[in-house]
Amino acid sequence: MERAKRVPRGTRKRDVPLTEAGICTSALRLIDADGVEALTMRKLAAALDANPMSLYHHVPNKEALLRGVARMVGARFRTVTLEDAPWQERMRLLATDFRTLAHRHPNLMAYSFGQPDFIQPEDPFWVALTAVLDAAGVPQAEIPQLAALVCAVVIGVMIAELNGALHRWSNLQPTTPAFGEGGPTNEGFGEDRMFRLVLDTIISGLESRLTADHAGERDGQPPQNSLRASGRIPRQLRPPAARCEGESPGNPISDMAAGFEPKEQ
Repeated sequence: MERAKRVPRGTRKRDVPLTEAGICTSALRLIDADGVEALTMRKLAAALDANPMSLYHHVPNKEALLRGVARMVGARFRTVTLEDAPWQERMRLLATDFRTLAHRHPNLMAYSFGQPDFIQPEDPFWVALTAVLDAAGVPQAEIPQLAALVCAVVIGVMIAELNGALHRWSNLQPTTPAFGEGGPTNEGFGEDRMFRLVLDTIISGLESRLTADHAGERDGQPPQNSLRASGRIPRQLRPPAARCEGESPGNPISDMAAGFEPKEQ
């Protein structure tokens, strides 16, 4: 009895037509297993049991494919819906959920974090973050800048987590006699705790900024981030050696930390 010839992979008729969503889903599985660098259109076609050229009817190249995979994963982000909760709690949940998503697909996210166009205005994370800052009372004009800084800090920490740098850095010991043999160690100071510390720092900084701005408004003064209309340069913005005539010497670092304005003469 003559054996039937095996049809070469990629030339058989698929039971289900190719779609962009199906291609991205299969690509994500390959990325999770082997990383972005190992993904090729030929390997993806083999996984889909399709002709490699047929993929290009849906995605023009690998870069477009990766953008599509990133959009698909980003759409799975669980948007924080606790509108009645304090903004601090919403911020923590938002960042924690984003971190969970990053650790679910570390290969893809480590690649995506390095792309300047990774976050788009319509992304659920960005929409939720700007809503939280608005609920906190951040002026509308400052929301994009503060949201960008929060993204930069959170993503920077997650990059260091995913590539192992954060673990290594947290175990480096200062080269001072006080931290010699028998000195304190970072055992038990895991990445979860360090991420909570990052969020505490971000939230505390926003709280301080908002409190100072509101106090200035009550006193009839412009917010601390505004320049004086008088044209004089505040002391904290001048080099240490630049002193106006008649000013008493002081510590510019202490003045900066305390937020002191120069005394009017």
